Amino acid sequence: MKIIVAIDSFKGCLTSAEANQAAAEGILAKMPEAEVVQVPVSDGGEGFMEAFQAAMGGEIVDANVKDPLMRTIVAQYLIQGDTAVIEIAKASGLTLLKPEERNPIVATTYGTGQLVVDAVRRGCKHIIVGLGGSATSDCGIGMLRAIIDAFAKHGSWDDVRELDNVCFTIATDVTNPLCGENGAAHVFAPQKGAAPEIVDALDARAKRFAETSAKHMGRDCQNKPGAGAAGGLGYAFLQYMNADCRSGIDLLLDTIHFDDLLQDADLVITGEGSADRQTLMGKLPFGILQRSQKHHVPVMLIAGRIADEQQLLDAGFSRVACINPPGLPLDIVLQPATAKENIRKTVGI
Repeated sequence: MKIIVAIDSFKGCLTSAEANQAAAEGILAKMPEAEVVQVPVSDGGEGFMEAFQAAMGGEIVDANVKDPLMRTIVAQYLIQGDTAVIEIAKASGLTLLKPEERNPIVATTYGTGQLVVDAVRRGCKHIIVGLGGSATSDCGIGMLRAIIDAFAKHGSWDDVRELDNVCFTIATDVTNPLCGENGAAHVFAPQKGAAPEIVDALDARAKRFAETSAKHMGRDCQNKPGAGAAGGLGYAFLQYMNADCRSGIDLLLDTIHFDDLLQDADLVITGEGSADRQTLMGKLPFGILQRSQKHHVPVMLIAGRIADEQQLLDAGFSRVACINPPGLPLDIVLQPATAKENIRKTVGI
């Protein structure tokens, strides 16, 4: 049998590569003759840079940038030829802040802009940006300011010419607009530490910025799918860089020629930390399921927590399995060694 293993990271526990390796070990323990193809994956969030490095090679480089609270840190991104892959969480991520530091009214994407500047100065002409895990809700204003500070002689976006021949692709599974009840502030800011009154202030700020930008540029991207991603950072890329918005998982699967891998595959195993009906709303395992169904390859879904199992089966997963035995304490579940062992046992076919 040829089995493809493409499991998303178990946030705070295992990387995609670690989860894949555990699954491969479980398969080979039962089926030593199996051909197991491991595919590190990410839909734009955690592990995005590493997944693209596994897919296309390249060099990971360091850059001194500002974190969401403007403290100096070292962030990494990937360069392959004239293509750069930036995972915005490396510079503007929620994990860079302590819980008590989370405050999207002040958190900035300035550091992400510095990564863009560094990539352009190194000669990159295509910049792929994974919009997951941000601590920010600044509509990308911080990112734009960093680019202006680096390239504009007179402090205006109109002075920036260095991006004229640079192509941007943003990768996200978020389709929300910038503003309104389904926008960046109302949907995502609370999980970044925003109280209800702060959410309203953030939404109003986003609306003013979008209206001003539309008047200045003669076009308005605030309602485009993906504009609300990463606290409105998606909007800044769409409005100011004319970026192409892609599903993160589709972009990665195209890069690794996943359809070719499926040609003679017998089974695909995918997974994530928690699987439920929201998995079917464009999340990574569903993207893998859709590709695999076109080639009539069954897909097994594993997760640390399972809900809405029947809906997942009805959507087309051939098997849905929780890796954790009932009653196992959460602190034990989240231990990497425990998770790896439970994945090995679950996929031992």
